[in-house]
This record gives sequence, structure tokens and C-alpha cells, in this order.
Amino acid sequence: MSEFDRSLSTTPRLHVQGALGAGALITLDQPQSHYLGSVMRRQTGDMVRLFNGRDGEWAARVASVAKKAVTLVAEWQSAHQEQVPDLWLCAAPLKKGRIDWLVEKACELGVARLQLVTTQRTVVDKPNLERLMAHLVEAAEQSGRTAVPELPEPVTIDRLLRDWPAGRALIFADETGGEAMASALARCPAPAAILIGPEGGFTPPERDAIRAHSAAVPISLGPRILRADTAALAAVAVWQAINGQG
Repeated sequence: MSEFDRSLSTTPRLHVQGALGAGALITLDQPQSHYLGSVMRRQTGDMVRLFNGRDGEWAARVASVAKKAVTLVAEWQSAHQEQVPDLWLCAAPLKKGRIDWLVEKACELGVARLQLVTTQRTVVDKPNLERLMAHLVEAAEQSGRTAVPELPEPVTIDRLLRDWPAGRALIFADETGGEAMASALARCPAPAAILIGPEGGFTPPERDAIRAHSAAVPISLGPRILRADTAALAAVAVWQAINGQG
């Protein structure tokens, strides 16, 4: 790696909405402009890395710096668009703090989609999707991802099961027991999804409905009692190690 490549790896990295390509002009919004100009003290001619979730990562040079708008010009592609393994994480919303941590780490581990699922024992009925998306973007910026996971509107467990897409395995982390995780996940390559319940677990009728679904693959997470966020990330990490980019 050249000295220039090494310096580029330490430059600010931002997610933007506009198309990226050689010569593309990108004007940052006010918060990003403040961050780049006032916090990071970047000046005209300095380098920044940009990605938009579609066009890979691009090295861009600061063209102008104003109080409310910094403009950059993309020069060359510094990383190709990542090939994201088709893994969804379906999880019950958790309290603020726990859900923020789960969202951040799920992005770092490479999930393609984070689907929040409400259940009878869910403690948060209306998660703040705007705040959670901001956490996903920040995690992608910091972890080097060129894709940001999808974050659709929450659905109920009944609707999730009713509308489940054909051909996608529904890996159900069942606290009452199931197949050993490693062997089960080895049989469930993409497209797949991991389903984790709330802190209080699924109710017996919900568990019965999940197990009765034709796509369900009940798995055990081992002998220890895990918090919902810990269980989710453990399962994602093992799946990625076996089937994804671990």
C-alpha cells in the first residue's frame, strides 16, 4: 500500500445521496458540511471518501468550503460496491440503547435488511426509524461498508409469517430448543433470515405459529440464557462465518 493509499484510509468517510462517478459534483447537506468543515477542518483540496450504497466508494476532493455547504468532486473509485449476502435480521424492537447497539452491530456484521417485528411481549411499539437509520448510516461509514441495510416499517409477527417470501429460510432462534446452530445454519444459505423475539420471548401461540411455518428452521443458541440483542448478533455472526463473508 502506498503512502497516499494509507493517508486515504484515514480520511473522513461520508454517506451521500447523489450518484457517484468520475467528475460527479456532490454538495453536502448542512450537518455534513459542518462536520467536514468545522469539526474535521477539511479545506479546499483535501480528500474525502464518499459512498451512496450503489456506486461503491469514491475518493473525492473538496472543491469549495462554505459555512452551510461543502462541495466535493469525485475523482476515482477507491472501493467497489460490496456484494451483500442476502441475510435478513428480523428482531423485536428493544428499548433505546439496546436497539441502537443492535442496529449498529447488525450493520457491521453485514446484514442486508433489518426488519423490526412487533409481538405480544414487545416493549417498544413505535421505534424511531429515523434515528435507527442514522445509526445504520454511521455504522456503515465507520465500518467501511459500501451498502446500508434496508430498514422497512415494522410488521407484526402475524403479518411477517403471512407474507413470508417463498424460498427464504426462516431461522428461528427458539429459547425452548432446536437444532444445533452450526449444523442448521450450514443448511440455510442465502436467501435466509434470522428471527429473534423480544426480551420476554414469544408467547406459546406465537412460537407454535412460527414452528408451523413451512420455512421455519428452529435452532438452539446453546445452554445459556442470552439477551435478545446478544442472541441476534451471535446468530448473525455464525451465519456469516458459514455462508457469508465471515
